[in-house]
Amino acid sequence: MRPHFYYFSFVIASLLLFPGFGTALSAKKPVKLNIAPQYNYGKMAQALPEKNSQSEVKRLNAEAIKLLGANRSEQALQTLQKALLLTTDTGQRWWEAVTLNNIGRVYQKQGQYSQALKSYEQALLINRELGDRVQLGKTYSNIGYLFDIQNRPDLAVFFYKHCLINREISRLVPAALEVDPDAYSITVAQTYRTLAERLLRAQRQISQAQRAMDLLKVEELQQYLLNVPGNQRTAKGIEISPEETPTKEKLDQTLDNAVVLGKELTKLRQISPERRSPQQKQRIAQLVTNQQQLLDRFNDFINSPQVRSQVEQINRTARRQNLDLESLNEIRDNLARLPQKAVLVYPLVLPDSLELVLVTADSPPIHRSVAVKRENLNQTISAFRQALQTPSQNAKKPGRQLYDWLIKPIENDLKQAGTQTIIYAPDEQLRYVPLAALYDGTQWLVQRYSINHITAASLTNFNTQPESKLRVLAAAFTKGNYEVRVGNRKFAFSGLPFAAQEVQSLATIIPGTKKILDDAFSLAATVPQLDDYTVVHFATHAAFVTGRPENSFILFGNGDRINLRDVANWSLPRVELVVLSACETGLGGKLGSGEEILGFGYQMQKTGARAAIASLWAVDDGGTETLMTAFYTLLNSSKLPKSEALRQAQIALITGKSPTSKQQNGSNNISLAVDGSLNHPYYWAPFILIGNGL
Repeated sequence: MRPHFYYFSFVIASLLLFPGFGTALSAKKPVKLNIAPQYNYGKMAQALPEKNSQSEVKRLNAEAIKLLGANRSEQALQTLQKALLLTTDTGQRWWEAVTLNNIGRVYQKQGQYSQALKSYEQALLINRELGDRVQLGKTYSNIGYLFDIQNRPDLAVFFYKHCLINREISRLVPAALEVDPDAYSITVAQTYRTLAERLLRAQRQISQAQRAMDLLKVEELQQYLLNVPGNQRTAKGIEISPEETPTKEKLDQTLDNAVVLGKELTKLRQISPERRSPQQKQRIAQLVTNQQQLLDRFNDFINSPQVRSQVEQINRTARRQNLDLESLNEIRDNLARLPQKAVLVYPLVLPDSLELVLVTADSPPIHRSVAVKRENLNQTISAFRQALQTPSQNAKKPGRQLYDWLIKPIENDLKQAGTQTIIYAPDEQLRYVPLAALYDGTQWLVQRYSINHITAASLTNFNTQPESKLRVLAAAFTKGNYEVRVGNRKFAFSGLPFAAQEVQSLATIIPGTKKILDDAFSLAATVPQLDDYTVVHFATHAAFVTGRPENSFILFGNGDRINLRDVANWSLPRVELVVLSACETGLGGKLGSGEEILGFGYQMQKTGARAAIASLWAVDDGGTETLMTAFYTLLNSSKLPKSEALRQAQIALITGKSPTSKQQNGSNNISLAVDGSLNHPYYWAPFILIGNGL
């Protein structure tokens, strides 16, 4: 018996596009967020006794999800119907929407797609009435996924876009993203990834796919760090195509009527059944009938020849369209302003392919697809890392394979663009390997291009010019032994013998460098000084560990340590560059999806620092001292951007020759003693620059 289940079946799939929630946002007006705080579950739970109806609703939903996971869908449905009765009887609208989403998931798993859609639509309307864009976006994702599994990529893309649009507006108030009930078929990050895939494959909308790929990285940061704020660039979301506009207008018209009916029905339902007058009971029945008629008309509409022809039109015109022009032109303008010819490269790792998107300053975005399974890609990444970290191994073979997958498909495009710098936004386990160490059969990639990593284009300012005068604080952990516990694991760290020499060399190159060693290199004494300098150099251990941000840390010379989450509390608006010269990833041999590396780049960026250099594995500190000497010599005596100075220093170790830099007034030969035995990428490749490379 389901007395309340269809009360909101009018919820019109027309909610597909209700006013203001599906439109592309204008950059000229600040985006405002409307979140109804009274529906924040965390606050409600504190205000109510533990054994109340809300706790019971939450328990029933959790029990149903377990039953669904055990393939006991009928029992799951019965459990959810109990929860739904409780929510409708007590007016718990937020939990009613959660329960309806879970009911939709049960019907979806049973293959009852029309019933699943009705349930999702009911949840959608409640989210709309509550002004809860976060849950609204996730419900859109559920509907998108429902159409995806029915092989309707057109409607899947449409709904996935609405998930992204609402999510990015919500990101302006990141605390709103914390409430996260388990009521959704896929995660938001999976939604963004799938949307990018569908835009590339089904609709060939490359610029929109690049936008989804960029915002995917912002969402990954949110999942890892929490409370990651958006900005006016992220809040623009993604555009609705012109071919989708007629559908939107039709649905908006239906929605206007549905919202009015829904509000009246909600008001009548607040009256207990025994106190309703005959007229009120009749009106409720009439409203439910009207709502069902709206829903039926909508379902007929989305399957009509008119909508089908619009989908065909999208596929026909996709090659000629360039949607999200505003976001794309902003990126192009940033690339055009860089002193070296730069391009932006996004890889997207999918289960059965690697999708590459290349953005240049002068041409439409370029898409190349590479047939490689994620499993094979990750195996090659693991083999490459092992070879890179072992000087006795040949890293060229796995480096060549990754080159063939990542660079060769866009090799001609890079040449045509006159590329000098690759701005790289790696995905998943690609974050664990340096692009600079890919091998083309003749030379390493760094010998052809500067490499500049970024978190996301929408979070990065490419063109902030550095101060001309370097002021350096150099700190080192040179002696002593400390033990660090990460979860149930212990790691022992000893002082770095060459660190003192590394700091002294830096002070010789850049007079006035402030040196801090060992016990003086403490958290309390060091951090307050950082923003007095343009370069902060730490020759000490740091580790990027999979899992929570609290697992990753920087070790100070006196044994203090700071975790990755707390680094964001530093204030470094005058710092151009933070260098960690002895850090590592994959501690304990475990590789995740690289969120800890993405998170490090973002946390440093959040401090106000323009860029950071870090290493991807523990490096021989003698080789590090040589590389850093070359890097700072170039940075101090030439007009090279940071990314190019790092490149020239790496080439010096590869060739064993002193680097040559070119100043504005002519050439300048920099004389350095470079050890030719440091040419293996173990010594020079781990260092990546993240952020503004100027």
